[in-house]
Amino acid sequence: MKLSVVIITYNEEDRLEDALKSCREVADEIVVVDSFSTDNTVGVAEEYNAAVYKNKFQDYGTQKNFALDKASFPWVLNLDADERLSDPLREEILKLKSMEESQIGADGFLIKRKTAYMGRWIIHSGWYPDRKLRLFKKEKSRWHGRIHEGLRLDGTTTKLEGDILHFTYRDITDHISRLNRYSRMQAEDMVKKGKGLLYLRALLLPPITFIRFYIWKMGILDGFPGFVIALVSSWSTAMKYLKAIELKRKIKTDD
Repeated sequence: MKLSVVIITYNEEDRLEDALKSCREVADEIVVVDSFSTDNTVGVAEEYNAAVYKNKFQDYGTQKNFALDKASFPWVLNLDADERLSDPLREEILKLKSMEESQIGADGFLIKRKTAYMGRWIIHSGWYPDRKLRLFKKEKSRWHGRIHEGLRLDGTTTKLEGDILHFTYRDITDHISRLNRYSRMQAEDMVKKGKGLLYLRALLLPPITFIRFYIWKMGILDGFPGFVIALVSSWSTAMKYLKAIELKRKIKTDD
């Protein structure tokens, strides 16, 4: 198995190096697609001999497809700059790389992702095991979706046991800021698709979201970080519907 590791970046100077260190042993090449960072992200990538490309960011699916097209090898491992391969996962991938193509037995592999938040690993709150299709055959795969993009694979999948370690939000402020950006794109999608009952959804869904994460998804077992996850998720749900209402009203006013 020949493997390209593909990472998209924007201002990830402080986190990219650990991602590159974790995957360099399994990578036959590393491809970094940068959205014109203003820090030293590109310099860090170049220190690890990554092939660096720059591309203006439109949305996550489009950017990851651009990066996928730059991969040279038949198999691709997609990582984010805030992710690391755990030691067990690295060993599993090395074992796969030692196999002949006919021995591999699947076209893609689902990998668990374990997230660190507010100083602890989150094991509940709907955040774990959070399996993602991240190791896959390039020719059979394509990314879809503007936010929370997903990979569509025309082939068979199986699971690996090791974890991707996810160091997602730097702090609560970063968490809220990122969800605020996402909510605007989600609102635009809702208006474009003509989703109705926006006022009712804005009223009912935020408290339901809190209950879902904190009670149904057992966030209460994650301590104070679990409470924050549920609360911020509820706020994010409210924001996307309120922004959709605002955008819809603006469109009517402009007409």
